[in-house]
This record gives sequence, C-alpha cells and structure tokens, in this order.
Amino acid sequence: MRLRSELGRIDDQLRALLFSMDRLQGLLDAVVAISREVELPAVLRRIVTTAMDLVGAHYGALGVLDESGERLEQFITAGLSEQERLALAEIGLPRGLGVLGHLIRYPEPLRIDDITAHPSSVGFPPDHPRLHTLLGVAISVRGEIYGDLYLAERNDGRPFDLHDENIVVALAGAAGIAIENVRLFERIRVGAEQFQRLLLPTLPDLRPFASAAIYRPAAEPSQLGGDWYDAIPLPDHVVAVVIGDVVGHDLRAAAAMATTRNMLRALLFDQSDPPGAVLARLDRALEAITNNPVTTTTLARIEPEGSGWRLCWSTAGHVPPLLLTREHEVAYLLAEPGLPLGVDTAQPRPDHSRLLAPDTTVVFFTDGLVEHPAHSIDERLDALADLAVTHADLPLPAFVQALADHHPSDGHDDMAILALRTPPA
Repeated sequence: MRLRSELGRIDDQLRALLFSMDRLQGLLDAVVAISREVELPAVLRRIVTTAMDLVGAHYGALGVLDESGERLEQFITAGLSEQERLALAEIGLPRGLGVLGHLIRYPEPLRIDDITAHPSSVGFPPDHPRLHTLLGVAISVRGEIYGDLYLAERNDGRPFDLHDENIVVALAGAAGIAIENVRLFERIRVGAEQFQRLLLPTLPDLRPFASAAIYRPAAEPSQLGGDWYDAIPLPDHVVAVVIGDVVGHDLRAAAAMATTRNMLRALLFDQSDPPGAVLARLDRALEAITNNPVTTTTLARIEPEGSGWRLCWSTAGHVPPLLLTREHEVAYLLAEPGLPLGVDTAQPRPDHSRLLAPDTTVVFFTDGLVEHPAHSIDERLDALADLAVTHADLPLPAFVQALADHHPSDGHDDMAILALRTPPA
C-alpha cells in the first residue's frame, strides 16, 4: 500500500513537472513569436492572443495608457464574438473605471475570482459579456507603465491561479521588451526613410516638359536603399534625366548612390556629349576614386529637333524606360544595353535615339516597381504597361502616384519613378 501511494505521488509530481515544462516551452515560443513582430499593432495583438493561449483564457484585452498614465488610449480585445465586438464598439473605449481603473492605479498583478464582488467593481456596460474571473498584469517599458494586460474566464471554468499569474508576469516582461524594440525599429525606419528622401532631389522647373517623380521605400522597413533619380536642365533647352539603382540595402548603398548622383551631375553640366560617353566617363571616375558597389542606370537627353523632340539614351544594365503615346500606345525602349557601372570600364556603351511625338510620356523606373519572385520579369513589365494605359489620362503627378500605388511587384524592394511628358503640339 505504501509503495502504491509513493508511486502515485511520484506520478503526480512527474505530471506536474511535464505540465510546467510544457508551459515553459510555450512561454519561450511565445517570446520568440512576439519578438518577430515589427509593427506595433501586430505585436500588441500577438501579446493578447499569446497570453490567452498560455493560460487557456476565453477573453483577453490589452489597454494602452495615454501619456498621463491615467486613462486608456487604446484597447485591443480578443475572444469576443462579432456581435459583441460591434455592440461594444458603439460604447467606445473603457474609461479606466472599476477593476480596470484599479489596475491602472495599482499596477500589481491582480487575480479576482468574482469580479462583481471586488470593491472597485462598477458592473458591466450593456451587451458586455458577464465575466467572473480576471487576471490582470501591468506591462512596463523602461520602468514606465505602458499598459495593462487583462485575461478573463479560463476555458476550464476554474479561477486563475498563481501559476497562471507567474507565466503571464513573465510574458509581460518580454512584451515590454518587444514593444520597446518595435518603437526603436520604427524610429530607425522613419530616420532611414527621411535620410533616403533627403538624398533625392526636388525636381526643378523643366518647362516646357511636365515632370513628376516618386520614391517608395521597401515593404521591409529600416533598410536604406540605393534607388535614385535626377533631372537637370542643360543649355540649349536640353534636359538630362537619370534613374539608377545601387546594389545593396544599407548605408554604403545610400552613400554610393549620393556619390554617383553628384559625380554624374558634374559630368553633365555644360556638356553636350551623348549619354553613352558620359556614362563611360562616370564609370572610369567611379573605378578610380571610389569602391562603390555595382550600379545600374539609364541616362537620357531630350533635345529639341525641328518642331519636336529627340530622346537619346544609354543604359547600363537597367530596366528599359516605358514610352506612352497620346493615343495610349505603349512600348518599352528595348535596345542594346551596356554593362552596369563597376563591372568593366573597357566595354563600349551604346547610344540610342528616338523621336518623341507631342504629348508623349517617358517613364523611367527602377526594378523594385516590377520585380516579383512568383512571376517572370516579362509578365511584370506587361502588367506595368497595362497599368500605365489604365491611368494614362491622369495629370503626371497623379499618374506616377497610381503606378506606385498599384505596382505589379511584391514590394520587397524600394522603387523610384520619374516621368517626363512632352508638350502638346
């Protein structure tokens, strides 16, 4: 009998140990999952749903405090039915009264077996689920209370216990770190995007041409890119246009982009050489005085010819520009390309030219606008051509905006677009 009793006790201890190990593994998995989120709304919702899974709660919520720390600014919920959610949405955010207010004022772990019996309880608003048990834990960021995590109604109907409290407290500690990381990540992303935009020019007055340009950072934030564009009025009513992409997504790529752009501006100023000759000189100069990464680019000159205009261009491994006529006919300027900059300065750089009819739009862009791993580049170029026809009648700023908004790429890379439209007849 004693042996059976001892074996039973050992069996209970092993079961408890296995349960604790499972919970600990669940907590570790949850911390990893939360740390992978890079957007604040996503990380807040992940914190709520993860806490619910760890303790088997039917309802969960996370209240975010405002700057005063005295009232709720956001309230993320999970577990409500659609009907309950819509009904409570009409009431608005909780005002931090009752038990929720108690946890705001006294941010210590709170376990309640009967909410209605708690001294701070003020009841529930209409259409709110009737709750009995509650587990509340504060989430702090750098010692400052960021918000409170609320869990209600265990699925097994039992009240929350000390083990539940301990694991949610541990999760709240990891949640505070994750929130701080996301905030830092957002500051880096905003700073990187602002730095990138500062490197790009404001288009000058290019009359009689209409012009517009747009830059969009990659869907993956915090990465600097090497995409750039430029347009430079030259003597004799000539306009030079350039679009380019430095290989890489880091500070070096952004610095190389700035170096290349400024050096090209100097080579273009007060010169009448064809684009191929300018790119050849640029390539030699970059090789001699920099260690820049490989760069693709297209350089074009638009010159008056008779009563119209002639486009002269040379490509260094870049995607071809798109031509859109007044009659909504589209064509890519496919021609013999040169090698990207930084590959072989001894190779020739072919020049090409084409007459431009009145009201013709030339669209220069980087490959981030069209690249998609699930589709061939030809398919995406065709999709871009269709998109251009669809929005052909828009004013040029709205036109480039539409191309960027509805781009046929997967958005993994940054993108730049510069469009120039010849004057009417």
